[in-house]
Amino acid sequence: MKQTISVIVENRAGVLSKITSLFSKRAFNIESLAVGVTDDPTLSRITIIVDSGNSVVEQVEKQLNKLVDVVKVRVLNEHSIIGRELLLIKVNATVTTRPDIMTICEICGAKIADITANTLTIELSAESDKVASFEEMMRPFGIMETARTGMIALQKGAAKI
Repeated sequence: MKQTISVIVENRAGVLSKITSLFSKRAFNIESLAVGVTDDPTLSRITIIVDSGNSVVEQVEKQLNKLVDVVKVRVLNEHSIIGRELLLIKVNATVTTRPDIMTICEICGAKIADITANTLTIELSAESDKVASFEEMMRPFGIMETARTGMIALQKGAAKI
């Protein structure tokens, strides 16, 4: 079962290391990790996706709350979040394949970020499953490079972490 954990922390060196060590000590893998500053430059938001049961996540949540640099922790319900992942992908694009690639991009809401004589670099911000599907659709054209951010998430509605 995939769990999304959102953590607000002091924006200081070493905080991420302390947090990830809690996961490694419990021997379970972080599937996705995204970190960025918030509207307050003294705070950062860490979005962690893990694949584990509720009891393990509850234990980690309690341990995270004990860390001095952690301001707030919330385990987010998958039905109550807006989550997005960013994909940058560079594909081979010939004169004959370029229109097909551009049509797929238009249908999927992807944007062309760079064009050369032989390549297209595309960006897509979407739910993780849509990003994975788009990546599969690009595979027949010849993927040269990809970069994915991992999911970031906010709680739906007026509630906030």
